[in-house]
Amino acid sequence: MPERGSSVNYQSMKKVFFLFLVLACSVVLGQSPSKRQTDPLVAALGDSFVSETAKVNGTTLHYTRGGTGPAVILIHGFPQDWYEFHKVMPHLAKNFSVIAVDLRGVGGSAATAGGYDTANLAKDIHDLVAHLKLKQVYIAGHDIGGMVTYAYVRLYPQETRGVTILDAPLPGIEPWNEIKSRHRDWHFAFHQTPNLPEKLIAGRQFLYFREGFFNRFMLDRKSVSDADVTHYASAYAAPEQLRAGLEFYRAFPVDEKFGEAQQSAIDVPIV
Repeated sequence: MPERGSSVNYQSMKKVFFLFLVLACSVVLGQSPSKRQTDPLVAALGDSFVSETAKVNGTTLHYTRGGTGPAVILIHGFPQDWYEFHKVMPHLAKNFSVIAVDLRGVGGSAATAGGYDTANLAKDIHDLVAHLKLKQVYIAGHDIGGMVTYAYVRLYPQETRGVTILDAPLPGIEPWNEIKSRHRDWHFAFHQTPNLPEKLIAGRQFLYFREGFFNRFMLDRKSVSDADVTHYASAYAAPEQLRAGLEFYRAFPVDEKFGEAQQSAIDVPIV
């Protein structure tokens, strides 16, 4: 300790120590939030799961990933996001590297002015696969995600181990014309109407999703809880997110042309 009369300025020492403390805290606080602030929905899946984003094909895709082994990509439908698969992801992760993606514009993925046709959405997924350096992926898609899965296997068959298409008609492929004209699927035409759906649904996402989709299409209405619907409503809460969900349907004419042009056999296992 300096002797009395030393030239050391204790006030200066205090200032230097305080500055050092501030800088040290800023380093710690600047680095740790991304590690500490884990999405509780992701954390509930298990220790191996993480939530990440990647810049691909002119947008930013959010995805949740966990497990090890051959890659399985899960693509949600409307009005859901990656969380649609939360009950099966921990089981798949025991044997596979499972990746559940938010389609562009939905949830944690960035919205864009265009690019919502299934071929371009499939390219989003393809570029994500390349970004993650995955090989021979298996793709499973539900509803809109099933349409994207079909476009993926058409465009990238050599890179696909197999696909599962769940509960999804395929635009441009019969019985598409019959399905899109059914009274039961009234939302096809409604969502394609310019501007109007946004104005009617905005602020009412929970009600619209609960009554218009889950209560109407689910055999067991309790299988999708109100908490689940609240989460999905938040994934489409912002104006650009809601518009993105509707743009999936507005791209159907483009998707129809894509489907009609596909005539060759697919040499990839399909369920």
